[in-house]
Amino acid sequence: MEQQPETQVETGAAPFSNEAPGPMTTPQAEQPWQEAVKPITDFLSELPEILGAFFADYKQPLTTVGLIVAALITVKLTFALIGAINDIPLLAPSFELIGISYTAWFVYRYLLKASNREELLAEFDSLKSQVLGKK
Repeated sequence: MEQQPETQVETGAAPFSNEAPGPMTTPQAEQPWQEAVKPITDFLSELPEILGAFFADYKQPLTTVGLIVAALITVKLTFALIGAINDIPLLAPSFELIGISYTAWFVYRYLLKASNREELLAEFDSLKSQVLGKK
């Protein structure tokens, strides 16, 4: 038997060692992309404090703007709902008939006689004092 000489093939891998794992490369100077990203990360790390200070300074105007936006959305949704109900056949005329009937009853009950108008005024004052908290 003829022995062939052993040849080593280099794979470029480091030999196995029992040393603790560590960084593969030595620390180098910052890369150009890291220099470009650093101001962004600094800003994002300070963003919660900036926003907190902004909301603390402008709490009242922001609340007012939020309420106005919510009121506009509510009005828009209400008009959309009324428009959808108005498109249902026979429902819109039924509501008109109910509204006219209630208006006629209200005029007959409270507005034709002076004593009934005084009663309505007393009920209105009572309701106003309950809402405003004055007696």
